[in-house]
Amino acid sequence: MEFHGLTLDRFQTEAIAHLDSGSSVVVSAATGTGKTLIADYIIDKSFKEGRKVFYTAPIKALSNQKFSQFKQVYGEENVGILTGDVSNNPNAPLVIMTTEIYRNMLLAKDPITDDLAAVVFDEIHYLGDAERGTVWEECIIFSPAHVRFVCLSATIPNAKQFANWIASIKGHPVEVVTEKKRAVPLEHLFFDTWFGESTIEEIRHRKKEHSYPKYDDMFAGRGGRGGQRGGGGRGGAGQHNRRGGYHANQRSQQRTAHANPSAAHKGKREKLNHIDLIKRLRDTNRLSCIYFCFSRANTEKRSVELARKMTFLDKEKEERVRTLCAAKLGSTDPAVARLGTTHDLIMCLEHGIAFHHAGLLPVLKELVEEIFAAGLLSVLYATQTFAVGINLPARTVCFDTLEKYDGTVFRHLSSTEYFQLAGRAGRRGLDTVGYAISMVDAEYADLEKMQRIITGETEALESQYQLSYNTILNMITHHNKEERRIILLSSFYSYQQAGEHRERIIGVYEKKIARLISLGYLHDEDTLAPHGEFARHIYSNELRITELFLSDVAMEYTPLQIVILCAALEYEDRRLVQFKHGDTPETDALILRCKEYRDLHRWLRESAARKLEPMLAAWLDGAGFETLTQLTTMPEGDIVRFMRRIIDVLQQILHAIILTEPENTALRDKLLGCIAGVDRGIVQVKL
Repeated sequence: MEFHGLTLDRFQTEAIAHLDSGSSVVVSAATGTGKTLIADYIIDKSFKEGRKVFYTAPIKALSNQKFSQFKQVYGEENVGILTGDVSNNPNAPLVIMTTEIYRNMLLAKDPITDDLAAVVFDEIHYLGDAERGTVWEECIIFSPAHVRFVCLSATIPNAKQFANWIASIKGHPVEVVTEKKRAVPLEHLFFDTWFGESTIEEIRHRKKEHSYPKYDDMFAGRGGRGGQRGGGGRGGAGQHNRRGGYHANQRSQQRTAHANPSAAHKGKREKLNHIDLIKRLRDTNRLSCIYFCFSRANTEKRSVELARKMTFLDKEKEERVRTLCAAKLGSTDPAVARLGTTHDLIMCLEHGIAFHHAGLLPVLKELVEEIFAAGLLSVLYATQTFAVGINLPARTVCFDTLEKYDGTVFRHLSSTEYFQLAGRAGRRGLDTVGYAISMVDAEYADLEKMQRIITGETEALESQYQLSYNTILNMITHHNKEERRIILLSSFYSYQQAGEHRERIIGVYEKKIARLISLGYLHDEDTLAPHGEFARHIYSNELRITELFLSDVAMEYTPLQIVILCAALEYEDRRLVQFKHGDTPETDALILRCKEYRDLHRWLRESAARKLEPMLAAWLDGAGFETLTQLTTMPEGDIVRFMRRIIDVLQQILHAIILTEPENTALRDKLLGCIAGVDRGIVQVKL
């Protein structure tokens, strides 16, 4: 079978046949196999039938990327986008959106879904994410019965269970299509910080033979490592096999050298680092490379370190990079070009090197992605967010470490996390093999854990469902008591539980109902009070926001106080992020006013409000973006994203006010003024 001039693989043909027969599909396939072509087919099919398709993505950046791609294929008039940041052509036949937007539509019973033919869920394995998985689950639960799903993911071990769940609650067939074979085979290797590129068997042999240097050897007088540094690099004389590991007859020489350090070298034994690894890749023709770090700071630090030692561009390519940089920076706020981060990034880009992480300004991330796509980057240091949906593979993927800090503890990567990143290695049609190479301090490494990471099964998809007050209020609005019970028991959480545990969610629901009644959000379990009607239009922090804005004191808030309230509710503490101390008169007055009114201050986040006021006051007063960067150590991209979240909350409150208190024009006008005050300059989103 052919589609768009391409001969389809077996799994693509199978998935398309299921879609033609009226089934939904769960496509569980390795990264880089061509899953998105199945999404392209259902879009094409729905276009021809005159029906609508939604394409949902886990992050706004991926939504924006898909919007640009699909406009080129289907025409600007046929493609829309809804992300919370932007709303463009929402009635188009194909609409790209974040998963949260689709869920909110469903909860509100938006009539736009009435003629919806299909929904594509990109990265459906996010359903197992502790923070956001509930959104994916509710999208499936609340979708109309006539809608078909195209669920795309890397390998899901329990894909059949997941598909059976969907079929059980939606009443139509859901077929599983799998493809474990990669289009480009993947080779897993390690870069031993003492011996260079190695297999795990070679590392295991060295540990068994005690080939690693003794403590005293590492701190002897200063000197060179000779042939051992970089496995024969930097003038060394070591002889390597295909992968850079030493042959068996050399291992005895190594063991002798370690037993008697002076036999091989005099002085300190320096460990190999990321630069040695990149040199090895350059010398063995295995660039381009995505080098994953689990620290934003390290992506920048390592990128700058490499750019000071190496360059990968000739004069012609360097000039092309300069032209692309000038065009991109010329289209955005002039303040961007003056930032220190921008200077570092441009310097790296001119050497064919870059860094990419969530703390970068969106315009700088776009610049890196465009230059990477143009084939002008040899080395990209990135955090794992780069691997979420963005289709920019490389010949080699490197790991700075196989451990990460998950917000609580340092732990080894799971196999799922590893393969999500390693899967970016190997470019279809360009490479015959992809390489995944992990930096390891092999002397102290847990080889069994390393082995499990690179060979283990990816983790099964498990429900993370959390029932929110907002969902309950919307369920009461649109469904009777028996329908609500059916919906609650329709969750993937309930499906995965056994026996009496399946109804545990009913107990959670009843406790939340009792609280809503006690707070005055419900008259009874079937009837919303005014507070409940307001709160059902607020999709996070719904109780706090309702208490703070559906009160008489809300009429007295100044615009800055409104912004401070929303910002304090949205702010999440990050390690190492600090704010410049300053006077907080607006927060002080706000707290005093709320204390005088029904203990309203208990809904505030006072500490966050005081911390944020100087920065927010400066921005609402018209300060430039550079001023904000002097008031906080928060990365520039995080500042912009934080401001966008504030705007999103303000818009939700405005929408709720318009629907529930249309006569309250004073508060409505204040909110509009707040949105205009925050949504300016570099914070504005332009497509």
